[in-house]
Amino acid sequence: MRDFNYPMTGEMWSCKMTERELKFREGYKIAKCCSPDSNDTITGYFSYNNVLIVHKTSCDNLKKAESKRLVSLSWEEILEKKAEEPDQDFYVLDELDFRILQHHHVMGVDYSWMVANVLNIDPEQTFERHKKLKNLKLLKRVEPVMIQYRKNVVDNKWIKHRNHTYYQITPKGEGYLNFFISKNKTGA
Repeated sequence: MRDFNYPMTGEMWSCKMTERELKFREGYKIAKCCSPDSNDTITGYFSYNNVLIVHKTSCDNLKKAESKRLVSLSWEEILEKKAEEPDQDFYVLDELDFRILQHHHVMGVDYSWMVANVLNIDPEQTFERHKKLKNLKLLKRVEPVMIQYRKNVVDNKWIKHRNHTYYQITPKGEGYLNFFISKNKTGA
């Protein structure tokens, strides 16, 4: 498996929302212009350097931004979570499900045919796995917006959402994947 370098992973950012440091999920950065806190509704701006900049929805800078680059966010989505013991859904997953979750973790937003191609698995099986992972709330469908093209493959390239069904890993999916990886590292 290819090793990817994520400069944002684990970076600590100070926020007004608490006196302690918060750890954000990879690829998110708090906007310095408006410094959102936990009482604010937040919106992400897909920057040209592959980072989602988190602004207050009421930030004046967002009024000047390309609307196709804006996405509604929640605090739950952007804060990194510890690998906690997952619920019983975890135990209905197999290695292929975790390979698909890992693909979305590394590559970001993608569609079934491309995942099948990259992982060298049957496309019909990938469609079914995506459906299963979506029903378990481990993946979510991506609304038709501008998306980053092939994360970590082509820098600073954006495409319009095509007629494919695109999926993105959810915080719950990240938690399951982290638990699976930590469980396999410790041999538990």
